[in-house]
Amino acid sequence: MHQNTDPHVTPARAIQRIGCAMMASSFLLLSGCALFSNKEQPKTPKVASAETLYNYGIDALHSKRYTLASGEFELLQQNYPYSGYVGNAELMEGYAYYLQGEYALSVQQLERYLLLHPTSPDAAYAYYLRALCYYEQIAEVQRDQQGTVEALNALEEVVTRFPQTAYARDAQLKIDLCRDHLAGKEMLVGRYYQQQHIYEAALGRYQRVVQDFQTTNHVAEALERLVEVDLELGLVDEARKNAAVLGYNYPDSQWYRYSYNILRNHGLLPDHSVKPTSKQRGFFGRMWHAVF
Repeated sequence: MHQNTDPHVTPARAIQRIGCAMMASSFLLLSGCALFSNKEQPKTPKVASAETLYNYGIDALHSKRYTLASGEFELLQQNYPYSGYVGNAELMEGYAYYLQGEYALSVQQLERYLLLHPTSPDAAYAYYLRALCYYEQIAEVQRDQQGTVEALNALEEVVTRFPQTAYARDAQLKIDLCRDHLAGKEMLVGRYYQQQHIYEAALGRYQRVVQDFQTTNHVAEALERLVEVDLELGLVDEARKNAAVLGYNYPDSQWYRYSYNILRNHGLLPDHSVKPTSKQRGFFGRMWHAVF
């Protein structure tokens, strides 16, 4: 252990020295504060006006600096919460997020805008932009289609709320594409079940396309697949009915010709039947009236 070998340094004298040193330090600190107080204090930069911030944001959007744009609109809202520019800034911030591909942030911002401004003249646009955020996230038909369902619901809300607007007209076109996408998913699953000889499950998928997605491009194939599956399950009458519907509604399609050949190969066509061509409905077209 180190011992104090200086006979002149006693505990009392050490304390006295420390006290003197602290006094000297305090004097220097006070002197420094006095000197600094004589100088001009640095000023906090003044935030630009609400109008200026909004214009900065719009300029950033036009120049495709979307991150900067969303930052300007956010700064406006933080510093001028009661400004007349706040509503537009909220909406444009959502738009800037959309352009960045930040769809979740865009939806969150747009829903906040709609909550605060439900009767705004720009509400139709906000609903439409929100629907686009979901629409842009639609996955390939091989993947889960929950995003497509969300997009479909959001687009239908635009049509329901604002039926006479250009937003509704464009939304309707996208609704048709969503429905075609969902039908494509049903067909993909149905084909898989059919290939695995799980015919009851395949039947349900094809029937859903025919019943729930009648305006899509997949109905003709679904009807032809139903003919195949019906025959596998021994449902001869159902196979004939589906073939009749197919022949009446899609007489020029390849699926019509496939179903005709299938029934012929199974000996389920009368001898006087006429092979379908692109210029006539053929046997199935006439048969449709007898069935229905």
